[in-house]
Amino acid sequence: MLNGKWARKGESVEPRTAIIVGVSSDIGLALARRWLEAGWRVFGTYRNWSPMMGELAMMGSCPSYCNLGDAESTGGACHRLGLESRHWDVLVLAAGAQEPVGPFEDVEFMDWEGSIRVNFVAQMQVVHKLLPFRCMDTDPEPLVLFFAGGGTNNATVNYSAYTVSKIALIKMCELLDAEIPDTRFCILGPGWVKTKIHETTLAAGPDLAGDNYQRTLDKLASDECTPMETVLDCIDWAVKASRDVVSGRNFSVVHDAWGSVLLEDVLRGAKDMYKLRRHGNDLLVRGK
Repeated sequence: MLNGKWARKGESVEPRTAIIVGVSSDIGLALARRWLEAGWRVFGTYRNWSPMMGELAMMGSCPSYCNLGDAESTGGACHRLGLESRHWDVLVLAAGAQEPVGPFEDVEFMDWEGSIRVNFVAQMQVVHKLLPFRCMDTDPEPLVLFFAGGGTNNATVNYSAYTVSKIALIKMCELLDAEIPDTRFCILGPGWVKTKIHETTLAAGPDLAGDNYQRTLDKLASDECTPMETVLDCIDWAVKASRDVVSGRNFSVVHDAWGSVLLEDVLRGAKDMYKLRRHGNDLLVRGK
């Protein structure tokens, strides 16, 4: 990197190329705007067209339709994105859905299975299809960025499909890091951000969402939500951070000291930190 910026090997300037799956989402849209204003080439996918997609097009982006719930649509979008972007530096998976909300035994299983596809399987399909188009002439290495959600540290009642998918993404991030050493894989938990995803909980109501219904109302009405700028700043940090610091790890935007030299030094010497582990939770019985 030169002056904190991405550098092609043998060059002194950018530009970077990013693909944002879910560019129509709140975080994806804000990220696209920031990177476009910084001179990036930004490609992305949307499920529903909106005036914001037209705005991105006016800024120079190339939004492409993609229904992650359909394997054929996802594959077609990946093919177009690979050809249009040619060689990407950053791939962001910002799409997600909380449906279905409700106890596992009461929800329609097809809806539950469909949620797993959108939140996990389709995202793996995107990564699998687009990895061959990554740019291998960058320093640091190309980055694939996922987003975690609630439920990592507890049982999030009535959101099993969404929660299981996010846990799977966290582990898959570590597996990809172990298998593909020429690319960085990172996952961020943004915390409570005022985005459209919470509309699912509000629409479900307290009977299906349980205690999370009132908690969502309280959070959205408070000043405790994570500012969008903070989320974007953390993403930019991950984009610039070295592989031994970020790759294979799950970071909390709210609780971790990302961006600090101290944390980065610790992470370089702690390969299992911020990863899914049972180690350390075992009961040590004396004499055995």
